[in-house]
Amino acid sequence: MAKKDKQDKRFERLHREKSGMDSLEVFRDVETGVCYLWRSGGYSGGLTPLLGPDGSPVIQR
Repeated sequence: MAKKDKQDKRFERLHREKSGMDSLEVFRDVETGVCYLWRSGGYSGGLTPLLGPDGSPVIQR
């Protein structure tokens, strides 16, 4: 694997919704194209891959 420049980032944010202390964000892994959902509220949060109707990960190139 080639050495990355400091400005190269593994994930990019595609979408963000925020209401008070709660937030919902969608990120994409730029190497694999897999999209993830990040949900946070207060002092907790969780990350999960986005899944399509057939149960396979959503991939956006």
